[in-house]
This record gives sequence, C-alpha cells and structure tokens, in this order.
Amino acid sequence: MFLARFLVKMAANNAVLNRLERKGAEAEQVIEYLKQQVALLKEKAILQASLREEKKLRVENAKLKKEIEGLKQELIQAEIRNGGEKKEKKQQPAAGSNDAKPVDVSCLDLRVGCIITAKKHPDADTLYVEEVDIGEAIPRTVVSGLVKHVPLDQMQNRMAILLCNLKPAKMRGVISQAMVMCASSPEKVEILAPPPGAVPGDRITFEGFPGDPEKELNPKKKIWEQIQPDLHTNDQCVATYKGVPFEVKGKGVCRAETMANSGIK
Repeated sequence: MFLARFLVKMAANNAVLNRLERKGAEAEQVIEYLKQQVALLKEKAILQASLREEKKLRVENAKLKKEIEGLKQELIQAEIRNGGEKKEKKQQPAAGSNDAKPVDVSCLDLRVGCIITAKKHPDADTLYVEEVDIGEAIPRTVVSGLVKHVPLDQMQNRMAILLCNLKPAKMRGVISQAMVMCASSPEKVEILAPPPGAVPGDRITFEGFPGDPEKELNPKKKIWEQIQPDLHTNDQCVATYKGVPFEVKGKGVCRAETMANSGIK
C-alpha cells in the first residue's frame, strides 16, 4: 500500500516538473520573441528619425541653394557695376590720382642728411656702409659705392643729399634704405652738398614742380630711371632738374664742390 502511494506521488511530481519545464521553455520563447520585437521597434524608430532628419536636411539644403543662387546673382551684378566704374576711371583719371600725376622730380623724396659714421662694407671692397641722420627718430643705414672716390675720413659727420623713397635693397647682405646723391662722371664722383644752415630732414624742392613725393618708388614703373637723365649740375656746379636748382627753401641751393655740367645719380 505504501509503495503504491509513493509511486502515485512520484508520478504526480514528474507531471508537475514536466509542466514547469514546458512553461519555462514557453517563457523563454516569449522572452526571445519580445526581444526581437523590441529590436524591431528600435530599428523602426531609428529609421523614422532618420527619415525625418533627411527630410529636414533636404528642406534646409533647398533654402541654402536658393540663397546661394541669389548671392551669385548679386555678385555678378556687382562685378558688372565695378567693371563699368573701373573702365570709366581708366578713361577719365581723377584729378590728383597717382595715375594722373606726371612723372617728374616731385615724385622723389629728396632730403638733407648728415652721414654720422661710415665704414667699409665687410664683404665688398668698393662699398661704404653709413649711418645717416635724415631727421627721423632713428638713423637710416645706407650703402654707397664711394670707396674709390671719397676717402673714409671725409665720409664722417658729413652733410649730404639723400634720395629717401627708393625701395630698400640688399647690397652684399646689408639693407640700404636710401641713396647718397652725387655729381658723377666716368672719372670722378662728388657728394652733393646742401646750402649752409640746412639741417637733417630739410626737404629739397624745385620751383615749378609742386606736389608730394611718392611714399615709395615702384621699381616696376621705373620712375627714378625716367627722372635721372634730367638731373645735372650746371656751369656753376649747382644741382638741377631740367635747369631748375635743387633748393632748400629760405636757405639756398645744393651744389657739387667742383664738378660742373655733370650728371647726377
């Protein structure tokens, strides 16, 4: 009797265990299915968000294209207008413009200077390196090919005329910021001297040639090269441009020591 009851109980327990196992398997299937559904929902949400973003970007791109096209048209119209203005300006230069200014000696910034010190160039036998006071806060460095023409002791503390608006140029490694003006011939060179009483910074002027000098002579325009052939000393050794003396207003004219009817450079 006891054995029979035990077997019946065991059979009932096995049945319960079997049901639990089936339920567990079903639950796992349900969980797996739910996971798949969640993943699908996520993908769908991402896709929908992407589609919304893509639509938004398309709208924004269309607006940008329209704006860009409008700007292009404005630029084209502006270029057309500017082209017309430039053409008019080229045909009718404004009074006082650089293009309208004649190329004459008024383009040159010629000033009185004092050669404070001079020494031989370290890398060139024919060049001096000078420190020159032209009325500015700091002296300018000037390189001059005067070794064969002017003794070194005569270069010290000497008054001179300087061309100050040439473009600075490197001469054997030293930047030269101006040019000492000299009466010149193939045989002889003399430094031009300002009138007595002139001081560094005094401007050299020319009667009949008013106007302010260029800030810096453009080497491409060859302004110095056009003016230089008309610079000479006259028969009294006075420096001139087309016969008009180099003058310091109220103080007198500039001249060479002995060289008459010579070129100047």
